[in-house]
Formats: sequence, structure tokens, C-alpha cells
Amino acid sequence: MLRPLFAAVLLAGVSGHVAANTDLMTVYQEALLNNADLAAAQADARARQEALPQARSQLLPNIGLGAGAAREDLQIDGVGGDEYTTHYYQASLTQPLFRANRWFDYQSAKSLSQQAELEFSATQQNLILEVSEAYFNVLRASDNLATAKAEEDAFERQMEQAQERFDVGLSARTDVLEARAGYDSARAARLTAQTNLDVSYQALTRLTNQDYQSLFGMSHDLPVLPPTPANLQQWVETASAQNLNLLASRFAIDAAQDGLRSSKAGYAPVVDAFVRYNNNSGGAEVAGSVGQSTSDTELTSFGVEMTMPLFTGGLTTSQVRESTYRLTQAEQLSEAQLRRVVENTRNLYRTVTSSVEEVEARRQAIVSAKAALDATQTGYEVGTRNVVDVLEAQRNLFRTVRDYNTVRYNYIIDNLRLKQAAGTLSPGDLEELSNWLVPDYDPDRDFIPEPTEEEMQRMSMGRETPAAPANEEQMRSSF
Repeated sequence: MLRPLFAAVLLAGVSGHVAANTDLMTVYQEALLNNADLAAAQADARARQEALPQARSQLLPNIGLGAGAAREDLQIDGVGGDEYTTHYYQASLTQPLFRANRWFDYQSAKSLSQQAELEFSATQQNLILEVSEAYFNVLRASDNLATAKAEEDAFERQMEQAQERFDVGLSARTDVLEARAGYDSARAARLTAQTNLDVSYQALTRLTNQDYQSLFGMSHDLPVLPPTPANLQQWVETASAQNLNLLASRFAIDAAQDGLRSSKAGYAPVVDAFVRYNNNSGGAEVAGSVGQSTSDTELTSFGVEMTMPLFTGGLTTSQVRESTYRLTQAEQLSEAQLRRVVENTRNLYRTVTSSVEEVEARRQAIVSAKAALDATQTGYEVGTRNVVDVLEAQRNLFRTVRDYNTVRYNYIIDNLRLKQAAGTLSPGDLEELSNWLVPDYDPDRDFIPEPTEEEMQRMSMGRETPAAPANEEQMRSSF
């Protein structure tokens, strides 16, 4: 019987109606209940596990019953004839005593059953990753849309400012055209971002068969830490020992080895014990015969019989060759799987490790880009910078915000991928992430991290009056 790894996370009373603001665990529970791929994988695993009782049945006694009736017409030249009815009943019991091929088929079926269970567990584990990727891709798309809206608003204000300066003769017509081009580009980017968000929500709908209006957002205070343990070789060793797909491939080797032994057993004799009972009644009455020829006979026999295959037309030899190739295939597939697991584990460990510093660097880059924009805007107002410089500084700021959100969501997803490669990914990882989800997260307000006091001071560097924005809202409004 299958043992679902994550059945414990199915909470009682999960509603079929998704709330307006949905958290990660609710989405995952909906996926467990409604995901078609998971249901298909479960049915496939259960079907494959039926090979075990089927193989076991070939080692157990085989009992059969039979009965029949026939109407016969007998004619004998010079004697006469008769029409009569015969009835027969029979029963048999056969117990295999020595059938090596069936024994090895049974051992192979046990390995195949364990392989099916592990592959289903891997599918369950993969659902965790799919749900997480879809969920955080929605958050990423939401933040990108908020960034695109802010960028569009900023370019619109810049266009209006350029028009006002042109109207009073403080700037050239070129500045207005440059600003309008920037605004049109930002508007197109906003429309694309909206489409990307809709597409991201559709991925969640595919996994859960539910529609969502909005999701809990990820706090910018999420700890960005290196993998634990902070040792690449330990992660590789754990993955080599626990990766579910790799473990399944090793059971495939065991099954192929027993399959080869079963094929070779085709050369061995077969020994069965048997008990048979037959009852026949009915017969003919022929003219001129003496007495009654109608008979009623019973026959019971029991014993042991052996069958020795001498020549099967090359069938057994061909089956041995086929099983040998199947074993080689299973061994090579397992080796290829091991190499992929090691490669993925190493790459993901290095990616997550580098992401720790990159997230912090991207966050600091936002501060620097904002300070650069403020300085460029001031230069534009006093005539030392032109509108192209301002537009480029704005583009750089919003590009930096998008890069920051991209890398922090990549960090979360890559962390989960690393745990999947190591075979340790579980719903507990989603519960841990859920602790950092914010129910009232508003992308339009929260798409950039709240600046620290130190970051505010950095933004004020180079100003004659070092007055940093008093709070986050003022910082966002300056966009």
C-alpha cells in the first residue's frame, strides 16, 4: 500500500472556495486535493504495485474445478447404436515445488513495487516545488507590475515636467520628445507586466483547479542565509543517499537483476505437486450386449511431476540476452541519474550561496540608484544635466528594483530545489516560509524594501541639505 509522505498536511475542513487573500499552505493543500498529475501518478503507482500480489500468486497453490455434459450418438455396424448423455466433474490442486523463474519474478516484483512507491513520493515532492515556484512567480510578477506602474508614473511626471519647462522656454523640444518616448516605453512595459501576472496566476489554477485574487506577500525581512550545513560535499553525499529518483533507479537495477535470474531459470526443471479428482457418468446401451453398459467412474490421483525443458526454439536464450540488456540499461540510467543529481546539487548549492550576498548587494543597489536619481534630477533642475540623463537614471532605478525582486525570489526557489535534489524537501519547508508571509502585503506599496536609517543617510549623501525622507511612504512618493 502506498504511504503518502505528506498526507499529514491535509488539514480537516479545507474549503473549496479560495479566500480573496490566500497563503502558501492553503494553495499547497488545494493542490494535494485537486492536482490531476498527482492523482494520475498515484493511480499509476498503485497499478504497478499490483505486480507484487500477481507474482506471489504464482508461488501459491492453484485450485481448479470443472464440469461438463455432452449428448452423444453411438452407431456400431452390425450391432446397433444408442444415444446417451455423459456428465463429468473434475477438481485439481497444483502446488509449485520448484519453479525458479517464478521465485525470481516475485523478487523482481518486490523491487518494482518499491520503485513505484519511491517514484510516487518523488512526484509528491515535486508538487511542493511546483506549487512554490508558481506561488512565488505570482509574487514576482506582482512586484514587477508594481514596479512597472511606478516607472510609468515617474516617466509621466517627467514628461509633464519637460512639457512645462518647454512651455516657459527652459528646455528644448527634444526633451519633451525624449520624455514622451520614455513614457510610452514604460506604458508598454506595464501592459506586458500585467499580462505576465495573469499568466502566473493561471499556472496556480492549473495546479489547484482554483482561482485566486491575491496572495500573501513575502516579507523583505526574510532571512537570507547560506545552506545548512555549509559544506558542499555533505550536500552531495546526502543527495546520493536520499534523492528519491536516484533511490528508485537503484530498485530498478535490483528488479532487472532478478529479471535476468528469472530468464536463466528457463533452463531449469519445473517440479509441481498435484492432486486430481475426476468423476464420469453416463454411457451407451447397445442392442445385443449383455448387461448395462452405462457406467459411473471416479478417479483420484496425486503425486509429483517434473518437466524438463530440452529445446524451446531459442526462446530462453533470447530472453536471457534481452534481460542482460535490460540490466545494463538500468545500471546506466542509474549512473546517469546519479551524475545529474550530483551536478544539480553542486550547482544549486553554489547558486544559493552566491545569492545570499547578491540579495544584499541588490538591495543596496536600490539605495545607490535612488540617490543617483535624486542627484541627476537636481542637476537637471539647475541645468547641469539633460532629460536623457534623468530618464536613464530612472530606468536604472526601476531595473535595479526588478533585479532585487528577481534574485530574492530565485533565492527562495533555489533553496527548495536544493532540498529536493538532496531528497529532504517536505511540507515543513513551506510552513517555515509561511512564517514570513505578510497577509496585508500590497505590491504597489511593498514592492521595494523599507529603507533602514543607514540607507536613508546614504540616499542623502551629496545633498546640500542632508534631509532624508522621513519614512518609507515619502521615499516611495519620490518615485
